[in-house]
Amino acid sequence: MAAVLNAAGHDAVHVFERELGEVTDHEILEAARAEDRIIISSDTDFGALLARHDQRRPSFILLRHVNELTPDQQARLLVANLDAVADELDLGAVVTFDRTRTRARRLPILRKT
Repeated sequence: MAAVLNAAGHDAVHVFERELGEVTDHEILEAARAEDRIIISSDTDFGALLARHDQRRPSFILLRHVNELTPDQQARLLVANLDAVADELDLGAVVTFDRTRTRARRLPILRKT
């Protein structure tokens, strides 16, 4: 996926390129924040961590219901839709992509009391 995003002009790296393949989600969040990166994953834990700790960064793209797509197809789906959510991602957001729609939610995600 990172290769397709890079070919489309985005600065993307895979966690393995940063030797983060075996670390906790929290450590990945911290690395993404430090490098001003956006996390892309189908793991909902990243959104939960951002919400639980009232974080504004890093932005997170959640891929939902796309497991039947190859990584290249998933990356093309992202590339085709990133411009529509660029402002939200720049400001800090959780953006959900699936095959038919995109939804953005600004960070921090405030819990209802």
